[in-house]
Amino acid sequence: MNFELSEEQLAFAQTAHDFAAAEFAPHAARWDAESIFPKDAIAKAGELGFCGLYAPEHIGGLALPRLDATLVFEEMAAIDPSTTAFITIHNMATWMLGTWGTDAICKTWGEDLTSGRKLASYCLTEPGAGSDAGSLKTRAELQGGGYVINGGKAFISGAGATDVLVLMARTGGGGAGGISAFAVPADAPGVSYGKKEHKMGWNSQPTRTIAFDNVRVPVDHLLGAEGEGFRIAMKGLDGGRINIATCSVGAAQGALNAARNYLHDRHQFGKPLASFQALQFKLADMATELVAARQMVRMAASKLDAAHPDASTYCAMAKRFATDAGFNVCNDALQLHGGYGYLAEFPLERLVRDTRVHQILEGTNEIMRVIVARKLLEGDSDIR
Repeated sequence: MNFELSEEQLAFAQTAHDFAAAEFAPHAARWDAESIFPKDAIAKAGELGFCGLYAPEHIGGLALPRLDATLVFEEMAAIDPSTTAFITIHNMATWMLGTWGTDAICKTWGEDLTSGRKLASYCLTEPGAGSDAGSLKTRAELQGGGYVINGGKAFISGAGATDVLVLMARTGGGGAGGISAFAVPADAPGVSYGKKEHKMGWNSQPTRTIAFDNVRVPVDHLLGAEGEGFRIAMKGLDGGRINIATCSVGAAQGALNAARNYLHDRHQFGKPLASFQALQFKLADMATELVAARQMVRMAASKLDAAHPDASTYCAMAKRFATDAGFNVCNDALQLHGGYGYLAEFPLERLVRDTRVHQILEGTNEIMRVIVARKLLEGDSDIR
C-alpha cells in the first residue's frame, strides 16, 4: 500500500494550485459578494483539461482516475470551494453524457463541454424529491419519434447560465426502475427558469428551479436505455460524493493554512498566538482531522477506480466524514481568528458559508449514514 503520490500526480496538483492562485484568488471574494458566475475563469480551467478530468477521451476528456481528479479539485477548493464545486458538477454531468450519450449527442456537446466552452447542469432533485430521488415526478413521454418532457426541478446548480441539462425523468412506472436520463438543450422551447436563489454560500454559482412545459427532444437525446436513468444517477453520485468531499478537504486546507499564518502574525499579551498551548492543541486537532478526511476520500476514490463491490459505501462514508470534518476545520479556523475571522476581509467566513452546504447536497449526511448502516447490517459486509 503506497500513500505517496506519483510525480505525474504531483504535477497535476501543482498545476491546479498555480491556476487557482492566479485565476481564483484575486476574484473569489468579489464573485461571492456580487454573486458573479465566473464563466471566463471556468473556461480557462477547461483549457487545462479541468472541465473533463474523468470524461471519456472520445469526447475530449482526460479519462483520469477519480483519485487524480481529487488532487485537482482539492487544490482549487482551497481557494474557492464554490466555483470549484460547480466545476465538479460540470465534470460529473459531462462524464455522464460522454459515457451514455449517443454518437450524435457526444458529437454535438462532448468537446464543447470538456473544453469548458459550454457548461452542463445536473438535474435530479425536485421540490418533492430530494433524499428520496426515486420518487421524482418529472415525466418524459415517447410521442411521435421523440420525448415530451413535463415537470420541474429544484436546487439546480448553474441553472439559467449553462448550455445543456443532464436530466432524470420518469418514462415508466413508479420507483427507480421507471426513470431514464436525457440530455436536454438548456434553451429548448418550453424550458424556463425560476429566480436566482439567495443562499448562505455558493454565491459564485447560480441556483434556480427549472420548469419543463412540453419540452420536446429527439429519441437520440436519451442517455443509455429507458429505465437506466436511476442507475446512471447513482453511479454519478458515487463520484459526486467524492468530489464534494474533496471540496471540503480543500477548503479545510485553505482554512488551516490561514489559521496557522494568523497564529504566527497575531500577538496578544506580548506573545504570538502560536506560543499558547491551547491554540497549538486546537491546530493539531484540526490538522489531524483534515489528514484523516483526505485519506478517507482518496481511499474511496481508489475503491471507485477499482470497481470495488462496496465502492458506493466507501464513497458515502468519505462524503459523510470529510464534509463534517471539513466544515468543522473551517469553523475552528474562523474561531482562531477571533473577530477578524467574522469579517469578509478575511476568507474564513466565506469558507465556512461555502462548506456548510456540503453536508446537505449529493445526499445529506443523514442519508450517508443510512447507506453505510444498511451495508453493515446485510451480514456479509466486509467494510473495513
